[in-house]
Amino acid sequence: MHRRNLLTSAFALGAYTTPLSRWLAVPEDPDASHPGSRRVGRQDLDALWDAAAHAQRQDSRYGGGTREASQVGRILRERAIPLLHGGYTDAVGRELYAGTAELARVAGWSALDMGHHALAQRHFIQALRMAKAAGSMNVGCHVLTNLALQTTLRGYPDAAVDMAQGAFDRARHKAAPRVLAFAKLIEARAHARLGDRRAAAAALADSERLLERADTAPGPEPSWIRYYTPARMSADAVEIHRDLNLPAAALRWNEQATPMSATDFTRSVGLRMTLVATAHIQRGELDRALADGQRAIIILSSVRSARAAGYLTDVVRAMAPRRRDPRVAGFSQRAHQAIVLSTTRTS
Repeated sequence: MHRRNLLTSAFALGAYTTPLSRWLAVPEDPDASHPGSRRVGRQDLDALWDAAAHAQRQDSRYGGGTREASQVGRILRERAIPLLHGGYTDAVGRELYAGTAELARVAGWSALDMGHHALAQRHFIQALRMAKAAGSMNVGCHVLTNLALQTTLRGYPDAAVDMAQGAFDRARHKAAPRVLAFAKLIEARAHARLGDRRAAAAALADSERLLERADTAPGPEPSWIRYYTPARMSADAVEIHRDLNLPAAALRWNEQATPMSATDFTRSVGLRMTLVATAHIQRGELDRALADGQRAIIILSSVRSARAAGYLTDVVRAMAPRRRDPRVAGFSQRAHQAIVLSTTRTS
């Protein structure tokens, strides 16, 4: 594990089979200590967590194609991996592995956001192995949930359901409620892609209950999961109900998602506006769809994200039956310009 390099290959769902099975079977290594001349201390650990948190904020605001977001892979290779060769106790080692897992997860998410799914997969596999070394149910559950989300986005929602359920069931007695709530949210998203309204509703309700428990009876929880708030859950619920062709429900959830700041969560808010636009199209409300679609273009203009481009493309496709309308033609042209810009990585 210390010598493993980040390799690239084509995305393959089967590549997740062994890492997933190993974590579900034995999620904790017995000892995380390591001998070495260079002692790893508190300052090293804090620097790793700070780097991961900063990269996640940059990714949320500007997308995975920005220079700062994309640099997390370099930080992982040049700062985190060398520390694994140092000397540390079991307690320090477990936190070191946890911090490295979070860096690898953020690197994977940034790669995924720009459509580099093979690289994202390698980062996620590394993150899950690091989580096992850390012996952290919180980290392992969260990483596996990210694997499930990528699997959903790659078109395998049935496998993603199994992943999300496995993450939840293995960690349900040890992980923080907010971490478990996120696993249930991603399960709901996978069910929605399968068109299973009942299962999606049940998983979303479980996520809502766990999130309420986390907010009303707070206990120890990792700082990196605090982004998952009721507003964030509502934003994802918009997509869940859009995918289920329930536009009225999608629009109701959108009202609860408005507290999310477009300054701090630029990409998420922009993506949500594309979903709202498509929900209006499902209801036959072209004027409102055009207004929300235009707002999405404005918000996403500062984001570098292949996912953002994909969501904008979905809006254009949904409006295709009305393409002879001059307003739709104008919107499509502006959207295509934004799509080109979104997929251009900043230097």
